[in-house]
Amino acid sequence: MRERLQKILSAGGVSSRRSAEELIRQGRVSVNGVTIDTLGSRADPLADEVRVDGRRVNPVGRRRYLLLNKPRGYLSTRSDPQGRPTVLALLRGVRDYVYPVGRLDYESEGLLLVTNDGELAAHMTHPRHELERVYEARVRGLPSEAALLRLSRGISLDGRRTAPASVRVRPSGRGQHHPESLLEIVVREGRKRQVRRMCEAVGHPVIRLRRVRIGPVSDRHLKPGQFRELRAEEVAAVRAAVGLGSGTGRRPRTRVRRGGP
Repeated sequence: MRERLQKILSAGGVSSRRSAEELIRQGRVSVNGVTIDTLGSRADPLADEVRVDGRRVNPVGRRRYLLLNKPRGYLSTRSDPQGRPTVLALLRGVRDYVYPVGRLDYESEGLLLVTNDGELAAHMTHPRHELERVYEARVRGLPSEAALLRLSRGISLDGRRTAPASVRVRPSGRGQHHPESLLEIVVREGRKRQVRRMCEAVGHPVIRLRRVRIGPVSDRHLKPGQFRELRAEEVAAVRAAVGLGSGTGRRPRTRVRRGGP
């Protein structure tokens, strides 16, 4: 049966359907050796050879759910035109076509989910599901109650107010040269460099930013550069948090591995 390429790529764990459309537009998808760059094109996932960036798409690929503690100095993407290192360089031994869900900017660190489950990735990044992301932000200065209230009520970025956030001040030592504060910020949307821009807007630029929880998943013991498979109950909890069923397939391994090329 012939199906839309977007559906084939999503079912094969390459990307969400929305991201698949961009792959097609960029001419990175081929069917039986012919490059396809037109949306709406169809193929038979069982009879045709569908490839992305030269790699064949398996219509029934196994699902991978990896939790990575991203260090600073890596991009949360599969490739970079400027040749900067990406998080894929940390996933030593992972041969499945996986990709990061959402973004942590180059200078930020912390937890990042990497998967080939296009359906889950799409639900996690869609704003209507309001999946919580928890950040620890070390900022310059000592925010006033008014600044904290502004952060919690929402900040206008690019002409649109951010959704309400939860903000609290954590115990923190003072900086070497200037006063510093450690904020715990819980957001429920994933706009570009959102936490950094929110803090800048209230006059307290971020010195260091780390994500410590994604929805129900956290791991204080995972060191920078390490990754592990999500446990079956963690996958089920994430799926439930974004309104999906709890089916997880085979039970993932939980061994922690050091990333790196």
